[in-house]
Amino acid sequence: MNIHGQPWRTIWPETDGESVGIIDQTRLPHEFAVLTLRSLADAAHAIQSMQVRGAPLIGATAGYGLWLALRADPSDTGLAHAHALLLETRPTAINLRWALDRCRAHLAPLPSAQRAAAARALAAEICDEDVAINRAIGEAGLPLLRALAAQKKSGARLNLLTHCNAGWLATVDRGTATAPIYLAHDSGLPVHVWVDETRPRNQGASLTAWELLNHGVPHTVIVDNAGGHYLQHGEVDVVIVGTDRVTAHGDVCNKIGTYLKALAAHDNGIPFYVAAPSPSIDFSIRDGLREIPIEERSPREVTHLTGRLDTGGLATIRVTPDGSPARNPGFDVTPARLVTGLITERGVCPATAAGLAQLFPDRQ
Repeated sequence: MNIHGQPWRTIWPETDGESVGIIDQTRLPHEFAVLTLRSLADAAHAIQSMQVRGAPLIGATAGYGLWLALRADPSDTGLAHAHALLLETRPTAINLRWALDRCRAHLAPLPSAQRAAAARALAAEICDEDVAINRAIGEAGLPLLRALAAQKKSGARLNLLTHCNAGWLATVDRGTATAPIYLAHDSGLPVHVWVDETRPRNQGASLTAWELLNHGVPHTVIVDNAGGHYLQHGEVDVVIVGTDRVTAHGDVCNKIGTYLKALAAHDNGIPFYVAAPSPSIDFSIRDGLREIPIEERSPREVTHLTGRLDTGGLATIRVTPDGSPARNPGFDVTPARLVTGLITERGVCPATAAGLAQLFPDRQ
């Protein structure tokens, strides 16, 4: 994607051959800043602190984190330690384990002297695959949007609702839920996106809105609780969200609040689609409510907010009474029965075991 006319990915190997560059997403939208990762500890911190976030990007960062670790210690012990440390950083997104297990299986049989170079090449391959997957998700989802637009009056805009950030900042490039939106916009289809703020970290208001603004896609930021209102009043034609994990039976785990949007969409007869790249599909589990670990994040994300003052500086304020406890689950699970369809790089399928098996017979 482009920022001020310059193409960017969210992660890249630096030209010094010793480090990795990332966009520090904790400083958006008020400041565009680039960070350099030079060690395993840097990569683990970037994932845990959400300087990088989004299931596909977490997996890609873990791949480069293994490379940085093996540059320092390419032994079996070094590989095992790096794998374990990175795996502990975020528990919910399956892409993290997928990338780490893939890298370990590829690297473990190699002589120690070859591991670092092989790890860097594999991390780059994972990144390129992610871009190709997201492009294919966009191509699979675009006909859905065109069909919905064809049902409206000529020239009327297609209104989409999304939640959190499943854009190019959550991936290496293009995004998952936003990939069809960007293609639709670029092809001349009149689209407008309702952007949920996505409390408590506000990834919709701070990241998705920033993305859409930079790309020129018409959008409006709304509070999370307003989504149901616009669905009731016919101002939403389709909901598209991303996912951190999809079960073999089609349950979807995504940012907290997704389940409520699915309920509201179902009640109002509005299609609810999930953009699901194959690395986010976990065929080893069936029941999302019982089997997916839900990350419990710091209560401070609920009790405090950071933003830009009218005078230009940044400030963090407390919005709850001193002494009031808070809880902060990072994700919720949307049952498959509420999902109209899964948009994957291999096409669109029902959120069912049979639907997934038809598209991914090699993964069964």
